[in-house]
Amino acid sequence: MSLSPRIPRLALVGDRSAAVRAHTRVPLILDALSERYDIDLDAYWIPTPQAYDLEGFDGIWVLPGSPYAGRQGALNAARTARTHRIPFLGTCGGFQHALLDFARDVCGLDVAHGESDPDAPALLLRPLACTLAGHEGKVRLTPGSLLSSIAGAETMTARYHCSFGLNPDYLDVLEAHGLRFTAHDFASPGDAAEVRAAELPGHPFFVGTLFQPELDEDVPHPIIRAFADSMGKLCT
Repeated sequence: MSLSPRIPRLALVGDRSAAVRAHTRVPLILDALSERYDIDLDAYWIPTPQAYDLEGFDGIWVLPGSPYAGRQGALNAARTARTHRIPFLGTCGGFQHALLDFARDVCGLDVAHGESDPDAPALLLRPLACTLAGHEGKVRLTPGSLLSSIAGAETMTARYHCSFGLNPDYLDVLEAHGLRFTAHDFASPGDAAEVRAAELPGHPFFVGTLFQPELDEDVPHPIIRAFADSMGKLCT
């Protein structure tokens, strides 16, 4: 007799707060995954100061809400998912800290996040020229990428609540070490398109987005559903 697949265990890494809209949406997302797609997840909220020993989880989602109470915990969550090949989703601050960990641990860069270390000499994440807090717009997806496959289209609607983005001076070195940037904004003529998402080829699922799919009107967002699907595949 075959055994039923176990329910995947999901670490929701973030300092849970009713003031963070993305956090209030998570229960709705988990319910929708179960009711609409028969995807049940055993989810645990992990405050960032306690985000260690995560190897036993089947998925790690670093949620918005930076600056985090435990910045190193957020970095550790991204590193654990990357090195242990655990499906990972990082949104907004989670995306930023996944980039920061990759730059430091894989690329060997001595870089910082401008939100927590504004006076650091080398900022990987720096203030955006115009804040994206409350902004909604289309992003262009790279053909052949995981995100374009998830969307089934060349564009995706993105909703934001952030003021920091990737410093383009570090694009080349991050890409040279294997990170792939697969969503960009629609730049004005003469301007370079800015990064809005990244993924790690060869990993079961490693996606970070500057935008917040938690805020999408259609719950759950396709990215979140694909993330949950990737967890389930590891538990069958």
